[in-house]
Parts: sequence; C-alpha cells; structure tokens
Amino acid sequence: MTNAASTLSEGTRGHLAMLLFSALVAGSFSLGSLAAPHIDPFALTTVRFGLAALIIGAIVLAKRQMQRKHLASPWRYLVLGGLFAIYFTLMFEGLKTAPPVSTAAVFTLTPVMAAGFGWLLLRQVTTPRMALALGLAAAGALWVIFDASWAALIALQLDRGEAIFFVGCIAHALYTPMVPKLRRAEPVLVLTFGTLLAGFLLLSIAGAPALIATHWAALPAIVWITLLYLAIFASAVTFFLVQYAALRLPSAKVMAYTYLVPVWAIAGPPPRSLRA
Repeated sequence: MTNAASTLSEGTRGHLAMLLFSALVAGSFSLGSLAAPHIDPFALTTVRFGLAALIIGAIVLAKRQMQRKHLASPWRYLVLGGLFAIYFTLMFEGLKTAPPVSTAAVFTLTPVMAAGFGWLLLRQVTTPRMALALGLAAAGALWVIFDASWAALIALQLDRGEAIFFVGCIAHALYTPMVPKLRRAEPVLVLTFGTLLAGFLLLSIAGAPALIATHWAALPAIVWITLLYLAIFASAVTFFLVQYAALRLPSAKVMAYTYLVPVWAIAGPPPRSLRA
C-alpha cells in the first residue's frame, strides 16, 4: 500500500511543516516568559543550541548523511547560525518585560519582512493576493502591539521588550531566504546540524561570561522544563521544519504561518497555570 504522505505534493508538505512549526513556536513564548526572569538569555540560548545540535547530530550520524563535500564553505553555517542565535537571544531578553501574546504579535511581522528579503536576495515576487493578506495580518499585529492606540502607533511607542524582540525578528526574517540561497544540495538534516553547531559556537564565545556566572544547580524546575522543550521541540524540530519548508515554499508563505502563533499562544494555558 502506498503511504498517504508520499502522495502529498512538495508544497503541501511544506505547508504542513509550517503548521506544526507555528504550534511549537507558540509554546516557546509561554514557557519562555516563565523561564526568562531566572536565567540570562545568552546562557539559556547557548545550552539550548548545544543540546539541539547533539540531537540532530546524532540523527545525522545514524543516517550517515554527513559527507566531506558538505563541509565546503563553512561560513554559510556561521551566517545561518548567527542569525538564529540573534533571534533567540533577543527573544528571551524581550520576554523579560513583554507578555507572551504581545511578543507573539511582534513575531507575526516577520512575513512582511521575509517577503522583502526574499525579493532582495532571491527575487521572489509576492502576488497581489498574498501582499494583501500579509498587509491585513500585519495591521492586526500592530493593533495588538500598540494596544489599539493610534497615538502610540504614530509615535512608535514600543515597550522595551517588544522593541528588543523586533530586532530579533528582523534576523529571523532574513534567515528564511538565506536558507535556499546558501544551501549547497546538502540534506536538510545536515544543514540543520551545521546551523545549530555554528550557532552554539558563536554563542559559547559571546555568552561565556553568562554561562560561567549562572548557578545551574539553583535554577527552578521551570527553567529546566523550558530548556528541554526549547532544545528538542522549539530548536531541533523547528529548525528542521523551517529549512524543510523554505526549500519548498516562497519565503513570504513560509513566514506567513507566524500569523497562527498568537492564536496558539492565546488558546494555550496561561502562564500562571503553568506555574502551579
């Protein structure tokens, strides 16, 4: 019997991958808001990348997908890993003061930016229908971010946490078209592993003081729960899903799934219930 999944088109598989991505990312906002006050963002993100690299690396070795030719131009992995390291570090720095739903709304601005970067780097053209959908969704996100205040919107009065996270979202939006631009025919798992490992190395250098200063044994349980979730589901799995989808869909369509993140964040359990 033919497997049903094998009959799906490449585009459909990309859409399903991003649907799962949106749900997993929403969980990272809820858990991240609980862990952020207890640990430095650099320390959390460095360990997260390291654990995720170990997981993906073990899978790559088990499948024997790594080849010498995949090590050509290693700077590519540094670029991709650096962009995602910036995003995740600033995400947790922003969550120290910004609520999960608000940061999730900021995240939904990435499709518009991804569409712009997609055109600049890959000459990907956004259709009028897609542009209208992106514009309307971005307007809704701005409405949430600025608390339905036209005065705050005109004055660009972003809270500190939201402003910090917005810079991270720029890096995330740039990352999406950079994946197909820098890929050299290596398997997605190998590309994911290289990205995670490079990000870990960069963060280990930048975050060394935070790693040394953190009292790991004294951290509350919520930090370890968050760390495991982030390493397995919101790093290893989502990195694979984004890269898988980015090779099958235009950048704007890939990042359009971020519009579902606030929906998942609102539908999920509130932070206080997770503390209990």
